[in-house]
Amino acid sequence: MQIKGRFMQQLEFFEIPSPCIGVCEANNRGYCKGCLRSRDERLYWLKFSEADKRHVVRLCQQRKARVLKAKQAALQEAAQVDDDAAEQPDLF
Repeated sequence: MQIKGRFMQQLEFFEIPSPCIGVCEANNRGYCKGCLRSRDERLYWLKFSEADKRHVVRLCQQRKARVLKAKQAALQEAAQVDDDAAEQPDLF
C-alpha cells in the first residue's frame, strides 16, 4: 500500500490535461462526442480543482465504457439480424 500512496502523491505534481480530442460536437444527451464531458464540465474545466478534474476524467472513462458496450451490443444485434435474414426460407 505504501507504493500506491507514493504513486498517488507523485501524480498530484502533474497538471491534469483536458480530455478534449478536438471533436467538439454534442450528442443527443448533451455530452461531447469526442471527450464525453457535459457542457458544464467543458465550460468550467479551467476553474476546476485537480480533484474535480480527476473526477471528471473518471466520469468520462465510465461514459466511454458504456458507449462502447452499447455499440458492441448493437453490432451483435445487427449481426444476428443479418444471420436470420441470410437463411433461405423453405419454399415447399
